[in-house]
Formats: sequence, C-alpha cells, structure tokens
Amino acid sequence: MYYQENKPSLGTIFQKCSNNGIDIPCFCYHESLNIAGNCRMCLVEASNSIKLVVSCAMPMAEEIKVYTNNKRVKKARESVIEFLLINHPLDCPICDQGGECDLQDITLVFGSDKSRFYEYNKRAIFDRNCGPLVKMLITRCIHCTRCVRFLNEITGTNDIGMLGRGESSEIGTYINHSLIDELSGNIIDLCPVGALTSKPYSFKARPWELSSLESIDVLDSMASNIRVDFFNNKVYRILPIYDKNVNEDWITNKTRFVYDSNNYQRVNYPMLRINDKFVAITWRNLLYIYFYNIHKYIFNGILSIFGSFNDLNLVNEMSKFFNLLGTDVYLLNQYNLSDFRNNYITDKILNIFDNVRNLLFIGTNIRLELPLINSKLRKYIDNNKRIKIFFCWIVKLL
Repeated sequence: MYYQENKPSLGTIFQKCSNNGIDIPCFCYHESLNIAGNCRMCLVEASNSIKLVVSCAMPMAEEIKVYTNNKRVKKARESVIEFLLINHPLDCPICDQGGECDLQDITLVFGSDKSRFYEYNKRAIFDRNCGPLVKMLITRCIHCTRCVRFLNEITGTNDIGMLGRGESSEIGTYINHSLIDELSGNIIDLCPVGALTSKPYSFKARPWELSSLESIDVLDSMASNIRVDFFNNKVYRILPIYDKNVNEDWITNKTRFVYDSNNYQRVNYPMLRINDKFVAITWRNLLYIYFYNIHKYIFNGILSIFGSFNDLNLVNEMSKFFNLLGTDVYLLNQYNLSDFRNNYITDKILNIFDNVRNLLFIGTNIRLELPLINSKLRKYIDNNKRIKIFFCWIVKLL
C-alpha cells in the first residue's frame, strides 16, 4: 500500500477514462482523497507496461493504448473479487448497506459464480464501539482505507488506522474511544461495504423503500446541499449532495443526524401558564389570547426585537406583521431584508484563501460552528505554510 500526495497534472488513466464515459470499477479511489491504489480493482492493460497497471495511480501519458475490458483485465478483476470474498461474511440480507453496496454491484458484474475457497474458515473480528453515531462491523471490511484517509486528510484527527499486517490486518481505533470529530459521520458514506453504517438508521428501512427530496442545510451559514430520505412522512436519514463550491461530498454530524429532533422533545400543542402551572390549550385559543394582548398594548407602543438565532423567513414575515400594526422592529444583527441570500450564504469565502496572508476570526469557534470551513482551511494551511490565523474574543461588560 502506498500513498501519492500530489496528483499528476495530466490526470490518471482512471480520471481520463471517467471523463470519456468509460466506467472502471474501484473501491479505494475517491476524488476528494489522496490516491492509495490498494484495492487493485481498477487494473487495466496499458501498451507501455508488460504487467497490468493500477489505473487510479498511473499517470496518463501521451500515445498509449489502454484496454479496460479485454479478457486479461476481466480475469484479473474476477480474481480480485474472489480474494475479497474469502473472508467477507454472507450477511447481505441483514446488512444496512444492502442495495447500495459497491461490493454487491461489482461482484454481480465482474465476479465469478462460485469460489475456490469454500473449504476454508472465514475470518471474524470483534465489532468495535466507536460512539453513538457510527456502527463498525470490521468483519465486512475490505481494507480500502477510505475512512483512514478521510480522518487523516480532511479532519486531521487520525482516530482510525490500519492495525496489524497481512491476514491479521484490520481497521480500528488505536485506543478504545469514540469518534468525536464534527465530520466523522462522513465515513459512513465513504465505506463501499457495510463495515461502517449509521447507528440511528440501523435496521430502520431499505433504500428502495425511501423517497428522496433535495434540500439545503439550515443549521449553519454554509447552506450545504443535502438529500432527505423519508418514508410515510417520516425522515429516516439525511445524505450529502456533491457540490464543488460549497460542501463538496461532506456534511456535518449535526446536519446528518438532526432528523431525530422531529420525533423527540417536540412541543406538540401550545401551553398557557395559569397560577404557575402550564395548561394545554388549542391553537385557536392561543391566537385569541395573542391578538387580545397585542390589541391591549398596541396604543402604548410595542418594540419587537429579533435575535440572531431566528431564520430569515420568520424575521421577514413577522416584520411585515408588526409594521402593519404600526410598531417598530429592531434586528439585533441588522439583517438585510432586501437581499436574503447574502445574509446566510458563506460560500463566497471558500475561494479567498489564495489571496490572503492573515485571517482574523472574532468571537467564533470555527471548528464547532463551521466545521466544513475549518476542514477547507486546514487543508489549505497544509499546502501553504505562509498563512497566519488569529482568534479574538470580545467581552462586553454590562
């Protein structure tokens, strides 16, 4: 296994074939991660090499012929699949990755109808507990190292690595602790098999049962592109949609697992406080009480104050309502109601890192509030050591 830090400027054979509509199967390759070339599923035959070459790591050269579907390549892919399935468990019917598994799809197209290793015992590994979000079933792992490279390159946490050598090699945490990074849930999408799945989504639904809607994330100012999967008006999972200029292939854990808030700790009906006790009332009675109090104090003057945690749709509609009543509206962070998009979109700052030498963050924890910006900034700093970052907190004394 080897790593290539800098991708060739001319691209690789895999990239050239993908750009020309030629599909090459792969497990370890991902366009947002460094090249590993360890799954050997993307082997092709090139005219400038006697042996089969790894297309994801081989630079593209001029005037070479590449064969991606001849008899020699097909036999090599069949052999790779056969080796991968030696220790892979036959639990596809109960696997949450079923229907979306790359190993299933590639085996169906390139695999053999039988195996020559039926007399051997399959290797089994104890499952690891890495927290309440990610479920690790390492027996299914095919050692593509996508999760390892993601945590090393994108988040910088290095929580997962390859342990052991040869047949004893396995993916796991170096010590027993949870994945606490704000972007760690993305390894669920990166895993091509069912080794890393979502714990909240476990045994809840099948992908062919779900309906999907495209949306955006409203939990931070990144406005990440997401896909909401639901069944019978109940959200079961949230997945990212690729956007090169905004969130790439990633979303935060808050975005990925926020759908639990639709089912737990929700206020289902209005409550009225009477003698220090809360009594349930209907929505019609709530509106009567609300407008009665508004009409009671409207002639004495009402000042409406909106905080910075309100969404712009609420601020806009309520501002119109109170303006019709003749009251004043005060915005704590001075929203620009004439241009909603500029108030919450921060994708404009994603491309300015190349033009700055110093960055100053005032009163913010960028890792907790904007993890995607933090990962992009960290990746830029690794490639450009000249940039300096300063943090400043301003305390107001009342």
